[in-house]
Amino acid sequence: MKAVALIAHDSCKDALVEWCLGHREQLSRYKLWATGTTGSVVAKKSGLTINKVLSGPLGGDLQIGSKIVSGEIDILIFFWDPLASQPHDPDIKALLRVAALKNIPVATNRATADFLIASPLMDGK
Repeated sequence: MKAVALIAHDSCKDALVEWCLGHREQLSRYKLWATGTTGSVVAKKSGLTINKVLSGPLGGDLQIGSKIVSGEIDILIFFWDPLASQPHDPDIKALLRVAALKNIPVATNRATADFLIASPLMDGK
């Protein structure tokens, strides 16, 4: 079973919830991880079972990165706001760096997330 991490900056949480609702059936087949606030919002509004780590600014981005390094997460869906500065920007960069190093697919917007979820590789090896 593939594991998918879901993260969204505050201004993008509604977009991630909407995306998750549109792909609820597919997402229910995967082990889902999320940073604290995002996970709580998505779980409440979608009914999906989500494993949560800390909120991003409190170290959750680093916890997700650690799970990527250990091979526990296969795909990262991270709806981020390119116009807002984040106080934990170094953690975000570290997360994206480790995702690139471990060669896992990363979607940073709805269009890319749609391509990933629709890929036949999602249910393959």
